[in-house]
This record gives sequence, C-alpha cells and structure tokens, in this order.
Amino acid sequence: MRAFDKIVVVTRKTRLEELIERFNTRGQAKFYLTHAGGDFAEYEQEDDTYRRALDQVVSSLELGPKVQLVDRGFVPTFLFAPEDLVVTLGQDGLVANTAKYVGAQPIVAVNPDPARFDGVLLPFGAAQARVAVQRVLAASAQVREVTLAEATLSDGQRLLAFNELFLGAHSHVSSRYRIEVAGCAEPQSSSGVIVSTGAGSTGWVSSVFNMARGVTAMMGGETPPKEPRLPWEDERLWYVVREPFVSRHSQASIVAGLLEAGHELTLESSMPSGGVIFSDGVEVDFLQFNSGATAHVRAARHKARLVVG
Repeated sequence: MRAFDKIVVVTRKTRLEELIERFNTRGQAKFYLTHAGGDFAEYEQEDDTYRRALDQVVSSLELGPKVQLVDRGFVPTFLFAPEDLVVTLGQDGLVANTAKYVGAQPIVAVNPDPARFDGVLLPFGAAQARVAVQRVLAASAQVREVTLAEATLSDGQRLLAFNELFLGAHSHVSSRYRIEVAGCAEPQSSSGVIVSTGAGSTGWVSSVFNMARGVTAMMGGETPPKEPRLPWEDERLWYVVREPFVSRHSQASIVAGLLEAGHELTLESSMPSGGVIFSDGVEVDFLQFNSGATAHVRAARHKARLVVG
C-alpha cells in the first residue's frame, strides 16, 4: 500500500475575493459592482458557499496525514512530493491547472458548489471528500488516467497541458511559424495553433469545429465536420490551425488533423518577439516562442490520475 504523508488541498480565490483585492475593501468592491449593474449578493452567496465547503472538506480530512492548503496561484511553483495526496476544491479549470504539476499523484476533485458548477471533472461533493480520500489511503479507489499533451523546446524547456496547448503570438497579431507533421511541412501565418487532448476535446478546439460546421452549412456543404471528441485516455491529440492566411509567404494545406500516438507536431517560430506557448488558458505561465525556437508537441509519457470512485 502506498503511504501518503500529506494531503494538499488546492484552493482558488472566489470572485468576491478577487474584487476585494482589486478595490482594496469590501465596501469599495460593492460600490463598484452595484453601480455597474451587478448583483453583489450573488457574489456574497457564492463566496459563502465556497468557504463553507472549504471548512467542511478540511475538517473532514483529519485522517492522520498533515493537511496543507495551497492557493491556485502558487501551484506552478509548489513542489509536490510523491507522498502527497492532492485534493482540489474549485471548478473544472482548477483540476486542469493542477494536474499538469502534480506528476503521478492521485487527484480527488471536489465540487464546492454543485448548484453553480456542472463539474465534468468533479465527481465528489464536499460531503464525499472524506470517503474518497479514505479510499485512496486504503488503495481501494477507482482511478481514471488522463492523457496530457506536452510541448518541449530545443533548450529543454517543457510545458504540459491537461486540455490544450496554444502556440502562437500572445496578442491578436499574426502568428508566423513553420509547421511540420507526418512528413509534410509549410510556412504559415495564422491566429495560432491549438493542440487538444481528449479531456480538452469538448473545449476550445470544439469551438473551431463549430465554426467550420457553420461555414460548411452556409456554403451548402452536405457533410459537416465530425465531432472532435476523444476519450480522456486516448493518446491521440487533435491539432487545428486558427484562421490560416494564404499569401506569397504562407500556405494553408495543413489546417487540422489527429496526431497519432507516438507521433509529434513540430513548429519552428518565425516571430521576432511576442511568441508564446501556454496551456489550459493560463497565459501567465508560458514559454517564450520566438524566432529560432522549435517546439515539439506530442502526448506526454505520464498521465494525470483522477480519482472517480
């Protein structure tokens, strides 16, 4: 049986806490929101629900191992140990943004507010957290593995993604790069490239397919693009090029496809500055992707491990 020395509870600030940080006091936050037409009571209710869920979870986890709280903002720099059991308390995005930093540690994802959050990745409520953690401690939990995507640069830097990677310019200017996959290569100018895992195939990448389906229908096409959905465990990755532009210096014959298991997508940046690679919508945690940098994108060797029962 694997021994766990510590239970790390990953939390995130509520919208009310973020408002108070922005405006310094609760009163000023309320003044701003109400004068902007917002419902401050809703923010208070959401904050109260989260705090009650956090208190319930923490008190229920007095099971022997030490309990440590870590705010989402510190996760990228927090050193998770192999003996840590990880509990997340927040929306699906918190699971995604935690999973890529914890290695092989199991994650118990708790939904703090089922009335507000659907929680596709959140199988447990606050009242169920204790039982779920006990099963992990007893090595009797049901765990589902989730394929991660990874981007590595020639200098050894690496970034993982639970849902998707974005490679391109950090602003709305054109992303310039050379793309290569399955022996085919071309220079491109676009709004960037999205590479999606199975877990992320119903997210950002699906919006590109929705757009393509709408355009196909408008133009009288008979066969709409198929759904990009993949199982979480699938080691294939979807890649799509956003708004590729054809010119004398750019082409658009490589615009979407499935990256088979064991294969990789290669992008060589042609952007003097402002090129980035980020994952799961977290733009503050990124790799610089400027001229001379080459990114190799593939399915990561290790997978995230989500407790589901």
